[in-house]
Amino acid sequence: MSEVEQALTRIEAEYREMPDLRLTVWQAHRLWNLESDVCEAALNALVTARFLCRTHDGAYLRRGVSSPARAGHRARGAGALI
Repeated sequence: MSEVEQALTRIEAEYREMPDLRLTVWQAHRLWNLESDVCEAALNALVTARFLCRTHDGAYLRRGVSSPARAGHRARGAGALI
């Protein structure tokens, strides 16, 4: 298994365990002690697979999971952007 595949598996598991996790590439790289390019490749693969989405400010979060805080944020007029 390649480094990117290992990172992808680990990142997906972390987001499943903590559905409201919201991290930038830099934060994810530091949290999981991954090389920057490996981390970014894994996060982008999870976006392509539609497991994660990327916000306008560069944070990655899990698609399709809505916490009360996020639901309230959208209800206050944030529209479709997270």
